[in-house]
Amino acid sequence: MIDKNNILSIIDHTLLKADASKEQIIQLCQEAIHYGAATVFTHGFYTPLVAEQLAGSNVKVGVTAGFPYGAQPPEVKAFEARTSIAQGAQEVDIVLNIGAMKSKEFDIVYRDICGVREACTDGVILKVILENCLLTREEKIRACEICVKAGVDFVKTSTGLSTGGATLEDVRLMREVVGNKAKVKAAGGIRTLESALAMVEAGADRIGTSSMLAIAKELCK
Repeated sequence: MIDKNNILSIIDHTLLKADASKEQIIQLCQEAIHYGAATVFTHGFYTPLVAEQLAGSNVKVGVTAGFPYGAQPPEVKAFEARTSIAQGAQEVDIVLNIGAMKSKEFDIVYRDICGVREACTDGVILKVILENCLLTREEKIRACEICVKAGVDFVKTSTGLSTGGATLEDVRLMREVVGNKAKVKAAGGIRTLESALAMVEAGADRIGTSSMLAIAKELCK
C-alpha cells in the first residue's frame, strides 16, 4: 500500500482533449516534472514535443494508440504504437477491440494485442484499456485473461471518455484475475486524493487522471 504522500509518483498526468494546444502540453510536462508524476500521457501527435520537454527528467513519455474506441484494424494500432515509440514514447496505452470482445472473437482480440506487444520493443510498457463500462463481468474476466496471455504489463479500467470510469469493484476484479502476472491501472473519474487512494487500496498500481493538480493541492492542506 503506497503512502499517500507518494501517490503523485504513480499518477499518469493526462491530457487527451481534442483541442489541447501546444502550450497546454508544455505546461502539462512542467507540472509532471514539478510534482514527480510517473508519466505524461497525450495523443501521438504530441509525442515528439513531450519527449523533448521531459528529456533529462524521471517522468516517462506516454501515448495512446487505438484510442478511444479500439476499433482500428490491428495493423493500424501496431503502426501507431511503433511510430510513437520511434518518436520517444516509453509507455503505450491501447484500447481493447471491444466489438470483437462482445462478439466473442477472442482470437482477434488476442492477435490485436499481440501486434502492439511486438511493437513495444526495448522495454516499452504496454497497457490495455478494457473499457469496463461496456463489458459484462464475464467479459472483463476473459479480457484480463487474454491480456495476461498476450504478455501485457498493465490492464486498465477505462478511457474516461465512455459511459463510465474506474470503479473499486472493477479494480478488485482485475487484480484478482491478473494476480502478479500484470499490473492494474485505474483511470476515469478519479479526481480526488481520497478516490485515488481507494483505487490503490483496491489493487491499482497506477492512476490515470487529468486531476493531478487538484490531488496535489489536497496533499498540501
